[in-house]
Amino acid sequence: MVALHIVAISTAGRRALRSALFLQARAVLGYTPLLLCLMSFTAFAQQQNPARAVSSELPDAPSAVLDQQSSSERAPSPGGSASVFGVVLDASGAMIADAQVILTESSGMPQRNVKSGANGEFTFAAVPAGSYLVVVEANGFEAFTSTAFSVTAQQAYEVPKILLSIAMANTVMTIRPTEVIAAEQIKAEEKQRLIGIVPNFYTSYIYDAAPLTTKQKFSLTWRDTFDPTSFIGDAIGAGVEQANNSFSGYGQGATGYAKRYGALFVNGRTSDFLSHAVFPSIFHQDPRYYYQGSGSVKSRIGHAASFAFVTRSDRGHAVPNYSYLLGDLSSGALSNLYYPAANRGASLVFTNFAIGLGGRLGSNILREFLSKRFTTHVPGNGKPTAPDDGKP
Repeated sequence: MVALHIVAISTAGRRALRSALFLQARAVLGYTPLLLCLMSFTAFAQQQNPARAVSSELPDAPSAVLDQQSSSERAPSPGGSASVFGVVLDASGAMIADAQVILTESSGMPQRNVKSGANGEFTFAAVPAGSYLVVVEANGFEAFTSTAFSVTAQQAYEVPKILLSIAMANTVMTIRPTEVIAAEQIKAEEKQRLIGIVPNFYTSYIYDAAPLTTKQKFSLTWRDTFDPTSFIGDAIGAGVEQANNSFSGYGQGATGYAKRYGALFVNGRTSDFLSHAVFPSIFHQDPRYYYQGSGSVKSRIGHAASFAFVTRSDRGHAVPNYSYLLGDLSSGALSNLYYPAANRGASLVFTNFAIGLGGRLGSNILREFLSKRFTTHVPGNGKPTAPDDGKP
């Protein structure tokens, strides 16, 4: 009984277990559609979320594209499809090469520049559409600015004929007093020395030199007559007279030499001041010799010889040389005061006058043909074209 009861219980338990398992299986099968729906929904959500993440980042890209497009619209490309060309001419219609041609915006901002060709032509290619001016500059001509013009895309615009006018010369004249010019020329003359030693102050190598004032005439004479070489010349002359026993009344020895030296010294100083300063100031004459330096030998000899008798006035006219003639006569007359009594008189006056005149003729010939090549600091070359009439 007990065994049967146990078997019955086990049998009932197995049935109950099978029923429970069956019910669980049915429950599981009953929830399967719901699980499938949930899995499908989850997969769909996972597919949608990346799209949303991507879409949250995508709006920036179109914005960048739009910015690029707007910036390209604001800053147009430097190149263009239009062209501007023309020809640069002068007033006679001749073509001007190497002129500077500048393409300028109407606002005044230069764009490009080119040089005109051998035939005056110029071209600006790849010009953007807009409003422009053309400015042209060339040496010796007035600058040219065209009227404003507009070009459109792919247009070939020809600038109307460009005619340049010759530039007006701006001449600045500085007017200086004649006295100032003469002072500068005197300074140059005071540097003129034969072989760099002997003064050659009274030769003017500037043929149109400014006239001297009275003060300048005396100043130049002082510089010339008291130059150290003058004392040396008088010393040599006195020695020659001593050796020849000229003016024997002076005697010999140191005393005779001193008297001869003194006479020559006074002769030279009085002759220089009278003929170069005193009488030139009274008669308004120029005491200088004007170097001709051109023309035939005959005309130059005539010019040199005539200057012993004819000189130039302060106004530039040829006048009789009263200054030299009266200067030599006056110097000879004064020599009667210190020469020996046996040698005084009219003969002494005219002898000294003849010596002075002959010396002047000879020195003028030397000045015209020899002195220039041996003179230092020569500031000019004489008269450009010499006349053949021998006039100064």
